[in-house]
Amino acid sequence: MHAEPITCYRPRPEAAAEFAALPYDVFDRASAAAYVREHPRSFLAIDRPETAFPQDHDPYAADVYAKARELLAARVADGTLLRDDTPCYYLYRLAQDGREQTGVVAACALKDYADGTIRRHELTRRDKEDDRVRHIEATGCQTGPIFLAYRDSPVMETLVGAAMTAEPLYDFTDEDGCRQTVWRVARPAAVESFRALFSFVPRAYIADGHHRAASAARVCERMRAEAGEAEGAGAPYDSLLCVLFPASQLTVLAYNRVVADTAGLSEEELVARIEGAGLSVGPRAEGPVEPARRGTFGMYAFGAWRELALAGEPPADPVDALDVSLLQDRVLGPILGIEDPRTDPRISFVGGAAGARELERRAGTEGVSFSLFPTSVGELMDVADAGRLMPPKSTWFEPKLRSGLFIRRIDRRPRASR
Repeated sequence: MHAEPITCYRPRPEAAAEFAALPYDVFDRASAAAYVREHPRSFLAIDRPETAFPQDHDPYAADVYAKARELLAARVADGTLLRDDTPCYYLYRLAQDGREQTGVVAACALKDYADGTIRRHELTRRDKEDDRVRHIEATGCQTGPIFLAYRDSPVMETLVGAAMTAEPLYDFTDEDGCRQTVWRVARPAAVESFRALFSFVPRAYIADGHHRAASAARVCERMRAEAGEAEGAGAPYDSLLCVLFPASQLTVLAYNRVVADTAGLSEEELVARIEGAGLSVGPRAEGPVEPARRGTFGMYAFGAWRELALAGEPPADPVDALDVSLLQDRVLGPILGIEDPRTDPRISFVGGAAGARELERRAGTEGVSFSLFPTSVGELMDVADAGRLMPPKSTWFEPKLRSGLFIRRIDRRPRASR
């Protein structure tokens, strides 16, 4: 694959901890506004510019995206952001709860995304793409890195380890307790070594950021067409801002489901229908049920937890065999009436470290929650390699990459001066 060094805006080291922010899509509108009120100089103010307007203001109005451009220019003008015009790679390490993952920040070729060298496993929604397209067009920058995984390479691991012996550019612990450390790799020999090693990586997989990838690709394709340039001409808009991690270092957490009601079924009827769908249903449990292996689920309904387990062997198909698929195909769809989990307002998703008490709270007295065993990175790769798609909300990766540490300009308009 083609993974090139980048030039970018990046925060000055003493401003990095204050400026870096979680991705735009982990916030709803209210929580984004609350965060920006408490952290007015964070990148989230640029990433979610509607936070500068009253709650009743259209978040997709033209002046909202103009505000993103204005705020970005202001952070360049006041020195929060520096312009680094030397093409270089960055190493980005996240360490939390005794786990570490170190990725390489690079510009991955748009043609690799188009031809499947960078592989996808989820569908995207056009309305969500449109928002990020307008944000990229307004700022002229790719601001949210795409989180990629690749199969481990011992030689790459050695090169990364050697580069991490230098003094880091950034080293801070965020408000979630995740230590964020970044190294800059600019020495020409090291840059060429990274470029050469990535040429031997056969493919990468989108772990997180399908909407960011699709939106950035749409803008790049349009800019290329407007410029009349051939594919791979070397312009900034021929590449996507990515961070590439070895798969073995990644941690996937469960992505649980909550349905607002039981589709009119009593407890006895619900249990009977689930058993008829090929899942065994355990007795009411005294405490929460957290699945310890594939093919098992926890269900909270009618004030109690039960364990569900697949009876028999899982399907051979890599998508049908996923726990998220088994739950959807056997329970959520035919029993609870959730035909399209991407659009049905009756279903919500709880990812990450949120525990059983949150699932109980979300279900309340009328609904039903399901706890799942996490989808593995290997399952993700198997699905993508088969050219298939996972159900929505199949994987939750933690820790999340921070946005704002690397802001990659892709257009040729005059840049904000600094």
